[in-house]
Amino acid sequence: MKKALFFFSVFFFLFSLPFWFSCCTLNRLEKNLKPDDAEFLSTVRYIITSEERKIFLELPESEKEQFKEEFWKRRDPDPDTEENEFKEEYYNRLERANELFLGEGRPGWLTDRGRIYILFGPPTERQTFPMEAAGYCWEEWYYGSFPVIFIDEHCSGNYILSAINLEHLQDLNLAQGYFQNTITQERSFFDYNLKLLRSERTADQLRATLSFSIQYEQIWFEVKDNASLETELYLTLELKDKTGRVVWRGGKTIVLGFKDEDELKKMKGKKFMMDVDIKLPDGEYPLPPSGKYLLYSNLKQRTEGKELKKVIELKL
Repeated sequence: MKKALFFFSVFFFLFSLPFWFSCCTLNRLEKNLKPDDAEFLSTVRYIITSEERKIFLELPESEKEQFKEEFWKRRDPDPDTEENEFKEEYYNRLERANELFLGEGRPGWLTDRGRIYILFGPPTERQTFPMEAAGYCWEEWYYGSFPVIFIDEHCSGNYILSAINLEHLQDLNLAQGYFQNTITQERSFFDYNLKLLRSERTADQLRATLSFSIQYEQIWFEVKDNASLETELYLTLELKDKTGRVVWRGGKTIVLGFKDEDELKKMKGKKFMMDVDIKLPDGEYPLPPSGKYLLYSNLKQRTEGKELKKVIELKL
């Protein structure tokens, strides 16, 4: 038995030796890359194949620039035009990921959420849960019917991709291979902000004001025949106690419009803002006791049908 185990160990060592030397050689080559070449290899890590990486590392320095040009040309969806839409979109997503996913101790494009955003683009639906009874925060993104979950165990802002099961992990790997060649025009990352602005309680009344905001770039508008732009946002709110009982419901329909695209462009970098008032009792719901509550919000756009759900904790 010991002899068989010895021969198996020797066989495994000899079999794996070429692979081990190959990995060591490639790692050594990567460490010795010039800064520009190292930056290129790091930047394209999500879309370069293992074979392409090996070829690039083994090429002489004089041929690396030509490799970079051909690398992007192979991914150009329309070679007859001067623009390389794939390359432009890839770098746009890198930049956008850096803006969206801050606070994890590394650039946003190197985070798990950044990687998924770069490969798949903005999700068709995104749900965020900053406060969970289980003691952790999490986000759930949907691409069609396929969910991608990120968990922040300590609510520190560090979200880690969590595979739901092996089937979903396989789907994600297959999708990653597919989307490496199908990056399309950028869509906005749908998000909004909702927070408690102020609250006041008396013996028989509760008055609170919520602040709602969303960047104009994240709103999809419908172009009318006269070139004007219009859309509607539907905000619904539910306030629940720790048992899950609804203590208040509210909502607003937000109608937005601009006379033309130029007028909308002037709003770049700006936010649409409004206040939402909570007044209890209101005829339907009685005055709840003092304590902590969960506010469930849902925002949906008429144009494109984008939808986002959030949960935040309020002390009222």
